[in-house]
Amino acid sequence: MIGVAEAFSPGYAEARRKFLQGGVAAGLKVDTHPHPLKGRDGEALAMDVALDGPADAKHLLIVTSACHGVEGHCGSGVQVFALHDAEWRDKARAAGVGVLYVHALNPHGFSHGRRVTQENVDLNRNFVDYAQPLPVNEAYAGLHALLLPAEWPPSPNNQAQIAAWIDTHGVAAYQAAISGGQYQFDDGLFFGGKAPTWSNRTFRQVLRAHGQAAQRLAWIDLHTGLGPNGIGERIFACRDDRAAYARANAWWGTPQAPVTSIYDGSSTSALLTGLMCTAMYEECPQAEYTAIALEYGTQPILEVMGALRADHWLHAHPEAAPELADAIHAQMLEAFYTDTDAWKGQVISQARQAMFQAVDGLAAMS
Repeated sequence: MIGVAEAFSPGYAEARRKFLQGGVAAGLKVDTHPHPLKGRDGEALAMDVALDGPADAKHLLIVTSACHGVEGHCGSGVQVFALHDAEWRDKARAAGVGVLYVHALNPHGFSHGRRVTQENVDLNRNFVDYAQPLPVNEAYAGLHALLLPAEWPPSPNNQAQIAAWIDTHGVAAYQAAISGGQYQFDDGLFFGGKAPTWSNRTFRQVLRAHGQAAQRLAWIDLHTGLGPNGIGERIFACRDDRAAYARANAWWGTPQAPVTSIYDGSSTSALLTGLMCTAMYEECPQAEYTAIALEYGTQPILEVMGALRADHWLHAHPEAAPELADAIHAQMLEAFYTDTDAWKGQVISQARQAMFQAVDGLAAMS
């Protein structure tokens, strides 16, 4: 067994080492998909995949981390703990459920402390049909220049203009305009990209390799940055499908805390475009699919947005003073990772419960 705090890591290289060691301790083969670039400290990057269970499992639970790189501190901790958790592994095995751990969907962002991929793309906005005209986010277009001013920290005038926009339209509209996804500004926030990223293409390879035998497929995608600190919101992560939403609520919801949805406005997340769950339908069309994003709160939304603005400004200004760069990196980490034992305990307990519930849900449908 491993301690809760011990399962988490301060950086990507250590997180990857712990995941690989966890795979060895569990007696699992780990498939490595090397990333073409190096990490912040020159380390090798990869999307690492471990299957706990038979290769032809008819019921499969997928647990993923670091879709948004810097959020990987949380997701990796959950995965590492699970690999050492004998009770959990016995539970899944007894139910005949295979568990596929995909560690670091976006290893470049994880290593560099950024939310986006090396292409400056939000991976969870990157799953659109690029043969078709791309969505246009007019609200974001009106904010882009304000969000990324020429100088950082922003001037009082810039701050006043942002505040005036929020006073007029509201915080929820500000969040929706920025985070919904945009495809016009390559240097902007929540950029969906002009083509599938390396992470997009590689994750699809993983799904084709491991998901095509599944008749029923569940997915828990681990995220941070929205909601009250330490609370794991269970956000419906499928298409807008009534039957799938009913299953998700039956598995993971309660009358007091139902599974939330971006489609009906009940989630802390805005309505998004280019969602990664699209790949599940396209690569594993034979499977009945049920999923949540487990989203853990860290800081208030405007602080999180401020950290993202600073990170994107820094990416566009590599000449920035080292002291400013260090401060922005620290701000990003705090926005997506609360480095306390209490927060880590909340993360593990809620994720573990959701994983047990997923296995029960899959097995009950035998």
